[in-house]
Amino acid sequence: MQPFCVARLLVNRNAQMTFNKNILEEIIQGCKAGKNRSQEMLYSMFAGKMLGICARYATDRSEAEDMMQVAFVRMFEKIQDFRGEGSFEGWLKRIMVTTSIGFYRKKLRMLPVVASDEFEDNVKGWDMADSRLNAQELLNLIQKLSPGYRIVFNMYAIEGYSHKEIAKELAISEGTSKSQLARARGILKEQVLQMEGIINERSTK
Repeated sequence: MQPFCVARLLVNRNAQMTFNKNILEEIIQGCKAGKNRSQEMLYSMFAGKMLGICARYATDRSEAEDMMQVAFVRMFEKIQDFRGEGSFEGWLKRIMVTTSIGFYRKKLRMLPVVASDEFEDNVKGWDMADSRLNAQELLNLIQKLSPGYRIVFNMYAIEGYSHKEIAKELAISEGTSKSQLARARGILKEQVLQMEGIINERSTK
């Protein structure tokens, strides 16, 4: 490809990004003005991604959709607080995560504290990201975790919360957070390896 063509593609891409950003800003302003059409457009733009976030905390799609609906309502109620100082998608994602966590906070019953060291050797050197399973299969395994394990795993391994932050958010001790994470990783490792074994058996037949 000629340099001129590459430069033209970059210009077109940058123009498209600016165009999309301008449209998003217009939609956000419409939402701040209470326009139903703008709210519908904003929902359509982000519903797919946000459902994926909520799904990590939910036990099934129906529950994830409930979480997402509540989060979108809260977002529209708080949209006046968005000043455009950062990514709107990042701001919306935080609302989704906070809502999903809050969804369980009242009914969550954490399992008994287990010393975290007890499970460290079982998961040392193992990374879920290296699994041969696809994203949906991994999500299904995460959804099958008990609520206590699932919420801590998501907050720590995916959202990047520290154990101190998790402890504060869920009103538990850091030791409980660490033990819940260790147990969750141990369960996931066992299930992933079991499923990969089934895949290997099928591939050899």
